[in-house]
Amino acid sequence: MRRGEASPPLSSSRPGASAGAAFLATLKRDLLISLKRRNDILNPFMFFIIVVSLFPIGISPESAMLRQIAAGVVWIAVLLASMLSMDNLYRADYEDGSLEQLLLSSQPLYLLVFAKNIAHWLVSGLPVIVVSPLLAYMLALPAAGYPTLVASLLLGTPVVGLLGSIAVALTVGLGSRGLILAVITVPMSVPVLIFGTLAVQNALAGASPLGYLALLGAMLAAAVSLAPVATAAALRISLN
Repeated sequence: MRRGEASPPLSSSRPGASAGAAFLATLKRDLLISLKRRNDILNPFMFFIIVVSLFPIGISPESAMLRQIAAGVVWIAVLLASMLSMDNLYRADYEDGSLEQLLLSSQPLYLLVFAKNIAHWLVSGLPVIVVSPLLAYMLALPAAGYPTLVASLLLGTPVVGLLGSIAVALTVGLGSRGLILAVITVPMSVPVLIFGTLAVQNALAGASPLGYLALLGAMLAAAVSLAPVATAAALRISLN
């Protein structure tokens, strides 16, 4: 979809539509739009690969050194790639007026926001998780750490996305918001990065990573429960 083109109408605003139908319609709409804007998918993905690939060049190509930092490198690259893709979450809808339709919908706004967050994670977060074991192999991460790395990313990346959604909603009306998004989102995402890295390190040390994975799961449950509501409130504040 080219910039300036109107996005497909929000079917979730049709009178009489159930909340479930509105949720699925919003999810499907955002996935279709994302597939048309392939650059918005490829740019964060390629950025993630480039950042991870440059660490061995900038630090050391020795396997012993890379093995110690592999989990942290992957998580830092995931966080940076998430920052790059986050600005696209509501930008196009704000520019073509679809976001105002979303606010005027008869359905709960937090539910529609949650659908948009799921669609965004599927096109920007999931591809990164799929390719992460390959990049971890390039960083000499032992095979014992792969399952924990993938599990931590599956639990942690949605948390980062939901927290970032609040920051995007607060700044959606601003012209230049890249630095503001980073300032707001990165501090809130640091605990996710720490727990994800420690989980992998525990697995490599022979200890159980379940404690840190449980913390990530609790953060995900809290983010799913609270972040869409906070994002909906932030959108109303920004557009009113």
